[in-house]
This record gives sequence, C-alpha cells and structure tokens, in this order.
Amino acid sequence: MAATSKIQAIWNHPAGPKTIHFWAPTFKWGISIANIADFSKPPEKLSYPQQVAVTCTGIIWSRYSTVITPKNWNLFSVNVLMAGTGIYQLSRKIRQDYGSDAKEVTEKQLET
Repeated sequence: MAATSKIQAIWNHPAGPKTIHFWAPTFKWGISIANIADFSKPPEKLSYPQQVAVTCTGIIWSRYSTVITPKNWNLFSVNVLMAGTGIYQLSRKIRQDYGSDAKEVTEKQLET
C-alpha cells in the first residue's frame, strides 16, 4: 500500500511523468551521457565553445531548478551532471592546450 501511494505521488507530482517538466530533463540526460562517452575522446578533439555551453547550461539551470515551484529534482540532477562533465572536459582540454606537457611537445616539434 505504501509503495502504491509513493508511485501515485510521483505520477501526480506537478513535475511528474504526465508533464513536460518531467520529459524535457529526462531527454536532456542524453547530452550528459554523450559528454561522458566523450571522456575517451582525445582532448584535442574537444570543443571549447561546446564544453563552455554545456558547463554554463548546467550551472544556470541547476540554480533555476532549485528556485522554481515545484522543485524539479530531475532537472537539478541532470544539470549538476552536465556542469560536472563540462568542467571535466574543459579541464582536460585546458591541460592539453596549456599544460607543461603541451609546451614540451610544441618545443620538440619546433626543433625538428
């Protein structure tokens, strides 16, 4: 009985599965999953504009999801993950482009 009432509460929630407020963030998980799949991509193939957009979107919408009524925890969680994956990808790209290893490689290429 308790499980049924919890399922009904989720089903009838203003940000539940009967509304766009549920489905939009649910489909947005695809962006985060794609960004996670790109963890294996070489950093030189990453795009600064794309990763900045993913990071900023995640930060802005994470904040927004906590101030709206009703709270949309699905929206919050997907955007926290978006911000996290974007920050991670940016850090990989920055380390590759501006790290000491990148400078050494560039210097070696100039010598040859």
